[in-house]
Amino acid sequence: MKDHTSKQPNNPLHGVKLADILEQLTEKYTWDELAERIDINCFKSNPSIKSSLKFLRRTPWAREKVERLYLKTL
Repeated sequence: MKDHTSKQPNNPLHGVKLADILEQLTEKYTWDELAERIDINCFKSNPSIKSSLKFLRRTPWAREKVERLYLKTL
């Protein structure tokens, strides 16, 4: 059986869940540090993984910024 990356070898985010991305970012940065790097309210006002996931799933431009930060931190 092939691994999940063989279908999209040039996509480093293939198979990576948004929840996992957020969890890894919040292990590395505080919510305040994330808000400094990405200026979105879900990181500033009463931040949580759950509320951030809800916002990021509905907001493609914000999700893209979070994914870019994640890739930079790898």
